[in-house]
Amino acid sequence: MPRLIIDTDPGVDDAFALCLAARSPEVDLLAVTTVFGNVSLESTTRNALRLMALCGREDVPVAAGAARPLVHPQAAEGKAAHGEDGLSGGADLLPARTRGAEPVGAVELMARVLRASPTPVTIVPIGPLTNIALLLATHPELAPRIERLVIMGGGLAGGNATSAAEFNIWSDPEAARRVLVEESVPTVLVPMDLTYRCRVDADWLSRLAASGPLGATLTALTGSYRAHYSELMNFDGMVIHDAVAVAEAVCPGILRTERLPVRVETAFGPARGATLADRRLTQYNDTTSARAIDVAVDAELASLREFILLGLS
Repeated sequence: MPRLIIDTDPGVDDAFALCLAARSPEVDLLAVTTVFGNVSLESTTRNALRLMALCGREDVPVAAGAARPLVHPQAAEGKAAHGEDGLSGGADLLPARTRGAEPVGAVELMARVLRASPTPVTIVPIGPLTNIALLLATHPELAPRIERLVIMGGGLAGGNATSAAEFNIWSDPEAARRVLVEESVPTVLVPMDLTYRCRVDADWLSRLAASGPLGATLTALTGSYRAHYSELMNFDGMVIHDAVAVAEAVCPGILRTERLPVRVETAFGPARGATLADRRLTQYNDTTSARAIDVAVDAELASLREFILLGLS
């Protein structure tokens, strides 16, 4: 049974991802940590607490993490897609949780969980990678306690925050470079190239809404997000980026991966935050500036959508 920590910036697709992990009997959800990203840290932490309450998970500790990137200010939040509160204006409609945020920060909570776990733990970062970079920098001795990182981020063919960069990586490229390029923890990167292909349509959302109270509540949180993606894609539906990554954490191997050397661009300019994967048959790149990680490139899409739908029903 996978033992998970979810590091998140809820976010509508984060809400789907968190609930998928929290409700899954196949995993042991040990902790949730929050980071700035789609909205402010205060809002992402409030959203995470309320989503855990929605799932009836008072037992899962939630800790607040980084409020800003490692080096440079965040260029912009994700409110255009997720709404001012991160949940299409529905955050205050969720139940309040009796248990508040932990008195320790995200990095300390993750460190405690890793030390206490009898087996290695999978960490699932589905927001900017600031907390993970800080964890690995301040507690390098705990790296062997991490089974793998399953990261939603990056775009091999381009981005959504800019033409080159995906939002999570673009929000803190320096942290992303440290985690994806400089560390040696086993890593699965789930890029937007795949998550866009896993988009869900109006019928899928209607089935989710009719599945029960959780599905109805999650669907009610999608207004701003669904409108954003429907206009963007000329398609009545939306992309559930982070839930795709959590599906891989819950059910290892549900995504097909390819081992590729990866770089992250940290220079200022039009390519800042770009994720560069070398897909040549022979790589001539300098091995000091890239390492090979597992990049999710494909899935049986209908089965994956059904897996996520059933997990949220």
